[in-house]
Amino acid sequence: MENANGKLLIYASSFTSHGKRLKSVSLAAEKMAKLLKLNFKVIMFTQKIMPIYVYYKNGDEEPIPIYCDKDGKTDMKEIYAALRNMMFVLSFHPKHSALKQIRKEVMRFS
Repeated sequence: MENANGKLLIYASSFTSHGKRLKSVSLAAEKMAKLLKLNFKVIMFTQKIMPIYVYYKNGDEEPIPIYCDKDGKTDMKEIYAALRNMMFVLSFHPKHSALKQIRKEVMRFS
């Protein structure tokens, strides 16, 4: 069942050893998804890509990139703050009116 607010998708390569990086990004995205009552999914690619990407997707719309872990950050709090900031910015876009309803939740933990 699709959540009305959308979902967070994590894209990572199955070829590269992400270890701590993938765990930190996954934990931050999962925490954000729970806070905003979004679905959450990790998608592993067979391509050799180093960065780990987080996208926001709502319904049939194209996914929107909201985070790229190209620097190899492993601090979950820093990643979570970056995700929170991007979700807040998206909540002002008229195309993502569902996020407007959850804007207060995003800012509550700033």
